[in-house]
Amino acid sequence: MTVKYVNFLLIILVFISCNQVKTTQKIETQRIAIDQDTATDTLIDTFLTPYRNSLEASMNEVLSFSVAEHKKTDGELNTAVGNLMADAVFERCAPILKKRHYIDLDMVLLNHGGIRAPLPKGAIKMKTAFNIMPFENKVVVAQMKGSVLMKLANYLTKAKRAHPISGMELAITRNGTIKTLRIQGKEIESNRIYFVATNDYLYKGGDRMDFFQKSEAVFDLDYKIRSVLIDYFIDNDTLDPKRDKRFEYTN
Repeated sequence: MTVKYVNFLLIILVFISCNQVKTTQKIETQRIAIDQDTATDTLIDTFLTPYRNSLEASMNEVLSFSVAEHKKTDGELNTAVGNLMADAVFERCAPILKKRHYIDLDMVLLNHGGIRAPLPKGAIKMKTAFNIMPFENKVVVAQMKGSVLMKLANYLTKAKRAHPISGMELAITRNGTIKTLRIQGKEIESNRIYFVATNDYLYKGGDRMDFFQKSEAVFDLDYKIRSVLIDYFIDNDTLDPKRDKRFEYTN
């Protein structure tokens, strides 16, 4: 077979492939409504029942007891439920950071919007933690200079919202002037390194917390906020969180 003949065949094949008519098959769909009238598949339901019952029993397991109900709308700049969440993260995560990285945790910052349900009065169950924190966010610790930490404080001052904090004292005037700012009871030093626990959503700039992007390093504790709450509830048989002066208005 000559080279010219082979080239001729290739040209013919390319011409045929380029001129093939492409057709789209007709796709038919049907909307199937699922409601209380939908028939139950007995076999599937029988298979799932033990798992459903086990999950229900686990979610209704009583972990602790709350003296009163606490909502995230109960205070202007700090709330009892927000303080509980921030303090729980500090208490549970500081030892982990110390053990793994030989680092002392300085403070915690979470977000007001991340509290999705009240802390109810009475029995605190496993599902309480899921209701308060239904998201899969994990604790991360940002390494930040004092100068960047000032940007964090300025953010809180401008936001004037009860974002949960722990380890920080912040007092501001109604017009947004900072009167008191301390970390672990001490004034912020611009060149000092601080370690701030938050969640991965906020670290990536969620709620416009862009200052975290200026951090020098981050440590992932692989510990979900919800798991922190569950462990905290287990460790504290009675919950009685309070509003305090960690973030407040002053003259």
